[in-house]
Amino acid sequence: MPPVPVHPPADLSEMRAALLDWYDAHGRTLAWRSPPGAAAPDPYRVWLSEVMLQQTTTPHATPYFQAFTTRWPTVSKLAAADDSDVMAAWAGLGYYARARNLLACARAVATNHGGLFPDTEAGLLALPGVGAYTAAAVAAIAFGRASNVVDGNVERVMARLFAVETPLPAARPELRRLAGSLVADHRPGDWAQALMDLGATVCRPGRPLCELCPLTAWCAGYRSGAPERWPLKMKKAERPHRTGTAWVLRDDRGRVALVRRPDKGLLGGMTGLPTSYWSETASAAAPPVAAEWRDLGSVEHVFTHFSLTLSVRAATGAGDFLWTDPDEALRSLPTVFRKALERGLA
Repeated sequence: MPPVPVHPPADLSEMRAALLDWYDAHGRTLAWRSPPGAAAPDPYRVWLSEVMLQQTTTPHATPYFQAFTTRWPTVSKLAAADDSDVMAAWAGLGYYARARNLLACARAVATNHGGLFPDTEAGLLALPGVGAYTAAAVAAIAFGRASNVVDGNVERVMARLFAVETPLPAARPELRRLAGSLVADHRPGDWAQALMDLGATVCRPGRPLCELCPLTAWCAGYRSGAPERWPLKMKKAERPHRTGTAWVLRDDRGRVALVRRPDKGLLGGMTGLPTSYWSETASAAAPPVAAEWRDLGSVEHVFTHFSLTLSVRAATGAGDFLWTDPDEALRSLPTVFRKALERGLA
């Protein structure tokens, strides 16, 4: 492999112009985005989209974003919403801690900032639940600040552009430094979104579409002849596996017994089916009430940090639960419980 640079190209302005021209012609049309070169979008919409996209894909997040902004069109409207309504609307978007942070941030903006987001990266970082990436993204896209916005797509572009030999995740500081060396005051929001779009649509994982890329003249990975080699990655540790039991209890009216989970921990504050403790070692667990329980097989679910096999048992009975119509439960429950309930109702 020929030697490759580990510093920004000398003709930075030419490279920036090439990418921005490409973005003007090929940038994605997204529900939360203003067209290239247009007035900056509503900071609320930028912030909401970035929080939603932290654990899911653009196609999956889009209908959630549209539903949220229809129901709560401003940050002040969201701040005034009931916690339970927001948690139910969030179901399927990942960890519910993010929904709790979403509400905390909205309420801080409404209460402490008059419903207006701070317009600097430092001010945004001071909000509850706002991390470095989200603060940089909102500052650049909504307020035109020259912030260094680095997500997984941008990391991949940098790794290939500079042929970075350090594997992820150890390479992240270097990739961030390289991305920062390309940031400028001219159209910083469009620059950030152009890099993200390039990574999402052209500089893709697996087989990059180099024939469509505006940066091949500067790309060390392309010159190597094997750009798909980057980014290098360390071997992932095996994801732990846990098991547990979910109980689908119905009363004589056909309603389903639900419980509210503790505020802290996985799926904290959400309603769900009664379950045992989820453990890496099999253990017997007592059902929530005495009844003639039937075994209905199991369901599988994968969380970020572990996979889960949940045995499903069903019965008819009574007790002190949140009795809910099955159709309503299927609409509002987190995905793992919806899977178990669907099995229990079959």
